[in-house]
Amino acid sequence: MKRSINIDALTRPTIQAMQAYRSARSEFVASDREMILLDANENPFETGLNRYPDPMQTELKERLAKVKAVEPSHIFLGNGSDELINLLMVAFCEPKEDEILLVPPTFGMYQVSANLNGLACVEVPLISGFQLNVSEILAQATDRTKMIFIPTPNNPTGNRFPMKNIKAIVAGFPGLVVVDEAYAEFSPGETAIDWLADYHNVVVLQTFSKAQGLAGARVGMAFAHPDIIGVLNKIKAPYNLNVLSQQAVFDRLDNADTVASEVQLMLKEKGVLVSKIQQIRLVKEIFPSDANFILIRVDDSQLRYKQLIDKGIVVRNPSNQYACENTLRISIGTAAQNKALIAAFKTMDQ
Repeated sequence: MKRSINIDALTRPTIQAMQAYRSARSEFVASDREMILLDANENPFETGLNRYPDPMQTELKERLAKVKAVEPSHIFLGNGSDELINLLMVAFCEPKEDEILLVPPTFGMYQVSANLNGLACVEVPLISGFQLNVSEILAQATDRTKMIFIPTPNNPTGNRFPMKNIKAIVAGFPGLVVVDEAYAEFSPGETAIDWLADYHNVVVLQTFSKAQGLAGARVGMAFAHPDIIGVLNKIKAPYNLNVLSQQAVFDRLDNADTVASEVQLMLKEKGVLVSKIQQIRLVKEIFPSDANFILIRVDDSQLRYKQLIDKGIVVRNPSNQYACENTLRISIGTAAQNKALIAAFKTMDQ
């Protein structure tokens, strides 16, 4: 079953009616001639950064299009996934009227962005094994529900959802389904990017912050139908991705073998870490993980969190989230960092 939707009908009337800001550089058409640039009030003396970047990141999108096997018109780039999440809500959700649907426990920024944009949140908790409750998700969606956010692998639980379950939601929901694949490199397989031709209501988020090792550069990617991308381009800041971040991405793409090697090292270390943690008595449960982190249940998460801080080790305590009582989320570090963590646990286990 395919899903074709009217993007204009989903877009907020205010956004449809507005005129996008056009920066001076967006009106400049590149040519083989060397142009004298007197359009943007820049410092004319060369520093390597004295000129504004291409507002549409044309060259980078063309490179990414080849890597992801999509057309550049299906790509939007932003200042991390946080910007993408916020822009989607700004574009398609009417404040104080519309709502989004979440599947707790889930990534906290969805709720934060919804709060900032005056949107209600419908919650359909994950069921046994931290799996999607597909029938209940579709049942709870109303005419006010504009978006469903599904991260896979999920954060903080670490597990992937079966793609057939996500596709059933996409096929059965008339709004946008945002599939957040921030940790996709750690569990390769089918990606929702492959669905763009058949399902026009899919938006796929990926990032350079995790496996790619560019968290400090803040580069997020959205893949969607060109009409959705067009709306995002209309409301984004003129130069939302700086030159240094774009160059960092080019450099990382040039070193794809290094990224793949680092991913394999992290996965190997995850196996070692899990095997060692299983021997720690204060650890009561280790949840399956398809990401570069693990979720564990301990005897007293707040106590153990504070003890680790005292030993110079920072983990995440998501115990206030649904079904996450007394849990800690632990990122996979280097071999030395993981050994230090295990040593700390052993001293706490006495």
